[in-house]
Amino acid sequence: QVQLVESGGGLVQAGGSLRLSCVVSGRTISNYAMGWFRQAPGKEREFVASISASGGVTRYADSVKGRFIISRDNTENTAYLQMNSLKPEDTAVYYCAQRTTSPFATRIDLFDYWGQGTQITVSS
Repeated sequence: QVQLVESGGGLVQAGGSLRLSCVVSGRTISNYAMGWFRQAPGKEREFVASISASGGVTRYADSVKGRFIISRDNTENTAYLQMNSLKPEDTAVYYCAQRTTSPFATRIDLFDYWGQGTQITVSS
């Protein structure tokens, strides 16, 4: 059984930083792309960042480009999202997701496994 567990969420002031972790069990991540999505209250879930299986290719939503960094440690079966210069509009539940293939993706329907999410609240 594949499980994705996010951690690292919390309350932070605008301009601050947080690092999210996503530990995957039940399946190695080394051959599969990973991604981060978020969902704010009253809004649809949206793409944040994705990384290919090798880690060599990344893609970001325009809203987070230059502020967020996605990475992975295949030896630890863990993906990360470093979030810097946080803004109140980054407030959302953040979800980790895994594909069953290696290329990165930005569409929600291309990810097969999902975590339960972790809350990020950015105060102004």
